Amino acid sequence: MANHKSSIKRIRTNEGRRILNKYQHKTVRNAAKRLRELKDRVEAEKLFPTVVAMLDKLAKRHIIHKNKAANLKSGLQVHINGL
Repeated sequence: MANHKSSIKRIRTNEGRRILNKYQHKTVRNAAKRLRELKDRVEAEKLFPTVVAMLDKLAKRHIIHKNKAANLKSGLQVHINGL
């Protein structure tokens, strides 16, 4: 257990951020999965900008790496183009 007051506060802050990051990451994964399961091109094209925005936000906040976000966006675009 931490001895300093600032260390205890930091542990509390990190735990809160970890939970928030985990929630946001899971939400994006679910949205991407939902988009991959779509068979209708028009519906997929409607959902794509929101998923891209979510991925960009995660990359900006360093929850995921920027190249991972780019790879996911590319894969989703390939899926949409194949519909």
